[in-house]
Amino acid sequence: MLMTKRKPATVGEILTEEFMEPLGLTQTELAEAMGVQRKHVNELCNDKRNVTASTALILARVFGNTPDFWLNTQRRSELWKAMHDPKEKARINRAKPLEAA
Repeated sequence: MLMTKRKPATVGEILTEEFMEPLGLTQTELAEAMGVQRKHVNELCNDKRNVTASTALILARVFGNTPDFWLNTQRRSELWKAMHDPKEKARINRAKPLEAA
């Protein structure tokens, strides 16, 4: 389980700051490399779109890393968000553990 108080970097932050900026890639250039519309890349960069399995495979192919890298980045952000959102915490705390059989 995620045990940090510090918010992890989002997919958008990682994508722009660690990949696009160092390579001098624009959103349009990345969209062309990925074979998707620029809107898709823009939504990823602005954390308006989650990384799906197919998007993770595409990003891994484009940048030469693994799909797990992208999916784990997404997972860490979602877990942190759920653990620190008051409404989600209340919803999670309503769940009752099952008795051992």
